[in-house]
Amino acid sequence: MSEDNILTAHGWVRGRLIHEHGKVVSIEGQPCDPADNDLPYLLPGFIDLHVHGGGGKDIMEGAPAFETITRTHVRFGTTSLLATTMTAPNEEISRVLKDLGEFCEQRPKGSARVLGVHLEGPYINPGKLGAQPNFAHTALMAEVEEYLALAPIRVITIAPEIAGHVGLIRALSARGVRMQIGHTLGSYEEGVAALAAGASSFTHLYNAMSPLHHREPGIVGAALAHAKYAELIPDLLHVHPGAIRVALRSIPCLYCVTDSTAAAGMPDGEYKLGSHTVTKCLGGVRLPDGTLAGSTLTMDQALRNLVKIGLPIAEASQRLSQFPADYLGLQERGRLQPGAWADCVRLDRSLTLTAVMVEGEDIDFKNA
Repeated sequence: MSEDNILTAHGWVRGRLIHEHGKVVSIEGQPCDPADNDLPYLLPGFIDLHVHGGGGKDIMEGAPAFETITRTHVRFGTTSLLATTMTAPNEEISRVLKDLGEFCEQRPKGSARVLGVHLEGPYINPGKLGAQPNFAHTALMAEVEEYLALAPIRVITIAPEIAGHVGLIRALSARGVRMQIGHTLGSYEEGVAALAAGASSFTHLYNAMSPLHHREPGIVGAALAHAKYAELIPDLLHVHPGAIRVALRSIPCLYCVTDSTAAAGMPDGEYKLGSHTVTKCLGGVRLPDGTLAGSTLTMDQALRNLVKIGLPIAEASQRLSQFPADYLGLQERGRLQPGAWADCVRLDRSLTLTAVMVEGEDIDFKNA
């Protein structure tokens, strides 16, 4: 086996990664500076906590779509992900969650691992739908309990300014559900109150939330002033590079997501996003009125974009792997060290993906 510049939990090592039964056994080699050689990079596999679709398929289509989506994203280095739902009627969400609950119990060969569900809505502000269909409503604990019984819901996006939602944030965060502030018209004060109640992150920072103004800091101001974690879409379309830099300086564990749609990995054209039809063109995905509707971003491109705006490869990797794993409390993913899952990606010196491994399985992604 050839040598790599391996990004371990303790820095760069020039050497070889040894794995058995899906887990890293050892990393053999010596500390190095990749600038001193021309070997490939071996990084932890990417962890995407916001995935609506890919390969022409949408999560809301249910079970027939899931394997296409996970096989699509693994081709771009995503080794694990959260399947993300859209705002929809209760019966539709329940149907999809039931299918996801069953799918999460396995990992088909050649696929990324689905770690659970990100419930993005319906508990959002109808005045900040973004590209979400108009089925938003106030959260009821009885309904949430039904959803939790159907699938492993890891993350819920919620608008904290809606009456009763702060209490729900407090109750669900105490049970280990990550409550994210998003699709919100809330004030700075309401954002800070939600954080105090247990909210732990922000959904696609800057997008679909009240903006920062120096006399009305809004939800963006609450995030920049107080958050430890927040997700951000680094496609350089949703957020200007300058605003990304602001967030990087303000939020210690800012992590990156794709918010990818069925159009990811596909040519230009029309695709489904929940009950919407969206159009992929000019590198983005939009509703008929021009509103951005998720993205076509893949995680390997996210890495290249972060490096393009000035991040070292090690930090870019951290924000695509370790920080999302840490956010979910997963110590066996998002890092390369003995005992961790053998989830890794190899990239050449131009940061082009050349190999992917999921739980010790070499993915034949070029022929997928």
